Amino acid sequence: MSDPADLINQAVETPVGCWGPKDVAVAVSQSSGRQRLNIHGAVDLETGKARMIEAATVNAISTIMLLRAIEAMYPDKRLIHLFVDNARYHHARLVQAWLARPGCRIKLHFIPAYCPHLDAIERLWGLMHKHVTPNRCHETFAPEVKQMGERSAGNPHAAFDDFKTAILTFLRDEVPRKWHTYCDEVTDNFRIISPKDFRILA
Repeated sequence: MSDPADLINQAVETPVGCWGPKDVAVAVSQSSGRQRLNIHGAVDLETGKARMIEAATVNAISTIMLLRAIEAMYPDKRLIHLFVDNARYHHARLVQAWLARPGCRIKLHFIPAYCPHLDAIERLWGLMHKHVTPNRCHETFAPEVKQMGERSAGNPHAAFDDFKTAILTFLRDEVPRKWHTYCDEVTDNFRIISPKDFRILA
């Protein structure tokens, strides 16, 4: 299953309510700015293995980058079936030309239009929001220079508390590692809706 996610590290402009001592000012942490993280990703529903591509813009080029990365993940597979929505970039001429090249091992399957509930990766985005973004303020969007220096200096446990690292670490590392726990929340088992159970309004 493949789909993009558009994530913004931004304070939500809604009233905040909490309990506190009378006449005592309460400070609520929040981020500033409106920095955006575009992710074009895919998830293997059998293993939870995910491939996430950061892209300045989600388009035909980012789609081809993702498809190349997926092929590289499965060098021994003769054919890789990928289920996608009907976004324009999935139908782009560049993408179709890439898929038509000799030796291409990826076959796209398009889910029905306007049916995001049929795209299991949408559940992955929901899972990510449930575990990473709610009630949490990330002071920075990306790792700061000091943190990057600590990591490159040989400290693999240098703490990254930025928005971007939190999102990508969850998707790339935690989801596959805890797939036995998360797999029931990111499932391709769908409830069958029968017209007999609903009154159709003409």
